[in-house]
Amino acid sequence: MILIVDSGSTKTDWCFVSHKHTTHIIHTKGINPVVQSQEEVRQTIEVDMEVEARQKAINLNDVDQIHYYGAGCVADKTHIIGQMLRNVFHKNAAITIESDIMAACHALCGNKEGLVCILGTGSNSCLYDGQKMTLHTPPLGFILGDEGSGAALGKLIVNAVFKGLLSQQLCNSFKEETQLELSDIINNVYRQPAPNRFLASLSQFAARHIDNPDIEQLVIMNFEQFINKNLRQYISSGATPVINAIGSIAHYYSIQLHKAAEINGYTVGKILKSPINGLLEYYKMTL
Repeated sequence: MILIVDSGSTKTDWCFVSHKHTTHIIHTKGINPVVQSQEEVRQTIEVDMEVEARQKAINLNDVDQIHYYGAGCVADKTHIIGQMLRNVFHKNAAITIESDIMAACHALCGNKEGLVCILGTGSNSCLYDGQKMTLHTPPLGFILGDEGSGAALGKLIVNAVFKGLLSQQLCNSFKEETQLELSDIINNVYRQPAPNRFLASLSQFAARHIDNPDIEQLVIMNFEQFINKNLRQYISSGATPVINAIGSIAHYYSIQLHKAAEINGYTVGKILKSPINGLLEYYKMTL
């Protein structure tokens, strides 16, 4: 049996695939060792995932290959994930750990080249040659970057509401629907864990009011900032400007992504809400 793991900052999909292609998928909360403590990561992997697996009658000792893709899987953090996986699975299981951007590459492009983007709670992008990343713009996280993401869109909405850049009706709607005062938002962003998730949750306000031109313009602006600050670098290298994107923000705001792309001379190729089905197809070829 192989295990394919796709972990973002908000949720994690654990996909167990037998040699007969029988598939079981369980879900836990997200894992990101850059913004979470080791104890939070341990709780999700060693407790929550094991409980879910037992409920599905999945024998974790049958897993002999683990392909883990995750947000925050940078060089100095992968050992955290690796050690906790080894605490749960058979010691002889082969484990590979790669970033979430490589999950997007494999799910969207397989073995073909392309411009690959993540537009979910966070954002990321790269140029992929069918085997590896050849160019990569650092996303810099939700404080310094992550343009195009749910967290960035949440920041744009909060900024527009509390600085009076939207109509009074929209500002009132935001406060009524979220039941949040400015002090609540400040507390969640600066004093509570996972502020990126909190900000991304506020982006749902845009989905409920996307027919309002001012709200739609914020969404388009978010995507334009992503294109101009992250994708322009790839074009000088000869990349075809076709955006392939994965993530909930790309999925739910696909119309606005198309508009932002067209304004800036790009086209949009494949859009997937989640990489897990694409990863399944990618790895089933090896079974």
